[in-house]
Amino acid sequence: MAVYTNISESIIQKFLADYNIGEIVSYTGIKAGIENSNFLLKTRLGCYILTIYEKRVQAVDLPFFLGLMEHLALKGFPCATPIRRSDGTAWGEIYGKQAAIITFITGTSPQEIMLNHCQLIGQTLAKLHICGASFSMERPNNLSIESWMPLLERCSQLKALKNDNLTIGLKETISHLETYWPTKLPKGPIHGDLFPDNILFRSNKVSGVIDFYFACTDFFAYDLAICLNAWCFESDGTFSINRGQSMLSAYMNERPLNSSEVKALPILSCGAAMRFLLTRLFDWFDTPDTALVLKKDPMPYINRLNFHKEISKPESYGLNLHDRPK
Repeated sequence: MAVYTNISESIIQKFLADYNIGEIVSYTGIKAGIENSNFLLKTRLGCYILTIYEKRVQAVDLPFFLGLMEHLALKGFPCATPIRRSDGTAWGEIYGKQAAIITFITGTSPQEIMLNHCQLIGQTLAKLHICGASFSMERPNNLSIESWMPLLERCSQLKALKNDNLTIGLKETISHLETYWPTKLPKGPIHGDLFPDNILFRSNKVSGVIDFYFACTDFFAYDLAICLNAWCFESDGTFSINRGQSMLSAYMNERPLNSSEVKALPILSCGAAMRFLLTRLFDWFDTPDTALVLKKDPMPYINRLNFHKEISKPESYGLNLHDRPK
């Protein structure tokens, strides 16, 4: 979440006229995140999140994003959901940009990652994949492997990479990933961005998953690889095999990985590190200074990428041999 578009109370009041959630009491811009403009709304009937869609979010993708959230909620999965307008639609416009009001979920993101968080993440991600499997809509992953070489070129144009050897090394790694990237793994709707700031906890339980605006149709195991990158590295850059084991065991207790998914974990994890290195690098240099946004440091992902490149066996992530499919 972030704020790129500043709005007045009168604009919000006009927008709320098409909803049945009460009159506005207060609103506050939310700095966390990097993609959209978000505001915490308090009305006479409760708290909500107002999202104005910016940058990468296109109107054509909103039916998938918002529809998936509604589908998961109907399946009993804990997540934020869009509030329907009086005419039944899920979004409107503010300043010519698409905007929606989303339910507010009580809870906090972890400031320090513990083993129980990783266990709950594995369990929650598997349930998301299971519940989402019956969702009929599809959306390609616009930030998958086909986008990485062009994105690296854009980073180079922004002078984001000062080291020519690093640029050459990244190009070689992307070429390797393009050659060996799997093509026939189980797929369906994935979250695509399940970092600590996109899941909320309350009383040591998951209270809700938020921010589905990178959701798409892709390999379930790739979503798991994203979480290994997001949750299982220590602050000093080392991989925590205990965190990895907690996450993978919990995931496989809900949705066992097949042998092809297990074998692909190293290359999927390497690709996930590449994706977030490049997008964070691009956003670091491309985000306007006037935006109320907390930029995310891309540099830890160089170390994570190098770690994954050295991995040849999925057991190195903490996968328990007894959990592996026969």
